[in-house]
Amino acid sequence: MSKQDPNPEFKPYVPASQKPPELTWVAMVIGAVLAIVFGAANAYLGLIVGMTVSASIPAAVISMAVLRIIMKRTSILENNIVQTITSTGESLAAGVIFTLPALFIWQLEPSLTTIAIIALAGGILGVVLMIPLRRALIVNEHKTLPYPEGTACAEVLHAGEEGGKGAKLVFKGLGIGAGFKLLTDAVKAFPSSVEWEIYKFKNAAIGMDTLPALLGVGYIIGPRIAGIMFAGGVLGWLGIIPLISYIGDFATAPIYPAEVPISEMDFHAIWDNYLRYIGAGAVAFGGIVGLLKTLPTIASSFSGAIKGFSSSGDGEDLRTERDMPITLIVVLVVVFMGILMFYPTIDLGFIGAILLFIFGFFFVTVSSRIVGIVGSSSNPVSGMTIGALIFISLVLSAVGQTGQAGMVTAIIIGSVVCIAAAIAGDTSQDLKTGYIVGATPKWQQIAQLYGVLVTSVVIGFILILLDNAYGFGSAELPAPQAVLMSMVVDGIMSGDLPWNLIFIGAAAAATVELFGIGSLPFAVGLYLPIHLTSPIMAGGLINAIISRSTKDKDELKEKNERGILLASGYIAGEALMGVIVALAVTAGVVFPSEAFFGPLASIIAFALVAWYLFHTANKKSLNK
Repeated sequence: MSKQDPNPEFKPYVPASQKPPELTWVAMVIGAVLAIVFGAANAYLGLIVGMTVSASIPAAVISMAVLRIIMKRTSILENNIVQTITSTGESLAAGVIFTLPALFIWQLEPSLTTIAIIALAGGILGVVLMIPLRRALIVNEHKTLPYPEGTACAEVLHAGEEGGKGAKLVFKGLGIGAGFKLLTDAVKAFPSSVEWEIYKFKNAAIGMDTLPALLGVGYIIGPRIAGIMFAGGVLGWLGIIPLISYIGDFATAPIYPAEVPISEMDFHAIWDNYLRYIGAGAVAFGGIVGLLKTLPTIASSFSGAIKGFSSSGDGEDLRTERDMPITLIVVLVVVFMGILMFYPTIDLGFIGAILLFIFGFFFVTVSSRIVGIVGSSSNPVSGMTIGALIFISLVLSAVGQTGQAGMVTAIIIGSVVCIAAAIAGDTSQDLKTGYIVGATPKWQQIAQLYGVLVTSVVIGFILILLDNAYGFGSAELPAPQAVLMSMVVDGIMSGDLPWNLIFIGAAAAATVELFGIGSLPFAVGLYLPIHLTSPIMAGGLINAIISRSTKDKDELKEKNERGILLASGYIAGEALMGVIVALAVTAGVVFPSEAFFGPLASIIAFALVAWYLFHTANKKSLNK
């Protein structure tokens, strides 16, 4: 018997009675290309600064430019499929780089097949476990769960006729970001990083990686978060490092975990041996506190979302209410749980599979609902993963799975859980967009699985290339979350972490929390070199200047959209060139070792890129 529309007062942009083109081969090809592009960009960005950005709106804008302007195709649902595939790719990349680089840090060198299976398992679990929740979360709670990114993307798709102008900004940003990275890392026209020691202040230094991507990140996250991150860098590089240096001058023997006396270290060595652990403690504290803060929301999210499994359905008469069959969902879950249990290089075993299913099911349901309230950017995925890893490591240790084998099992479980939670949050946002524009859920869900497949095949190549070229945990690719995850697991399994430094970092983050400020951005800033947080601060300041000088709300919204599109291009362009340079290094290409021009040229080039971002975003509307 057919069911009535569960939300009759709501009218989607495309009525259920219409059937415009949706999951077409054109959408799948464009979506796959953009998923790889933005997946690589998010992987590169996350490994540098420990955060990722949403690709939904840039993908929607680019797809509209290609489909509407170049190919003369006008289906909003086809555009929606493209952004769905793209955002799935970048979310999977985010979940992967938060965890799997730990295996490289331990010198285990996982194979492409192993990485692909782990990524695919996490991505598929994230999509299919969220599908039965769609009716409860997206439809029945349409008025109470805003899903901010999903709603914003739907608005962009509605304004499809503007797609060509916005796409030009993304492509300009791509060119600038890629060109800048080519000049600094390949041609070596000028250095990509500058730094200065502070006169008569031993081992105190200020520096900047003059990269457009970091400028773009700062603009997107805004001045408040950028400022909190920079505050962590200031405390670390102008406070803690000089303090350790001052006290260390009176110690003649090495102090654990370093192997040489502090008096022989410069500021980089002190960061590597001491401040990095302090920052890791702060990040762990900030992530766990963020998780604890959302416990009431998590509890209500889980209890509310779990009801969706009893109210889900497939075979609806309405096109806009048709989901993938529940039987297919069950088959996919069983198959991938079996692969994870018995595949030779993974081999989770029975206990590992139980832990994976418990945490995966719980955090998928939590993530699916919580992003509807706080948005994907505030989804505490890293906090969830840290909490899960601590419990998983303790359980595995208690049952005798210790040493390297136990560590690998813990990281693999944590990786699948992290990827599934990230994908579930993204899937929820995409289905919200689809619900507003009138998409067919079944085709969106298939598109999400397709995006997971495409990105899972490619992400291993990207990880191996970046590790070969730069090395995870290095100054070029700090990989903060992955290093933290490896520290947590290794510390619990072996008990050799410098816990005093970890607790000092936790105390610093706790102090920030007591001031009423969210400590996680501060903790990330404390962990990262100040060279990374200072250009992010510059981007935040550009955003602040534009916001303070623009009084009209509509004009400010338009300026911010222009700035975000150009900044997204900066990030994607630099990341893609970074992957290309890494590929060239792996192939044996030898680039110049020293820059032709000095730091002044780097500062001038960075200033020009910053000025262009400000000038482009701050232009007055032509309609004014």
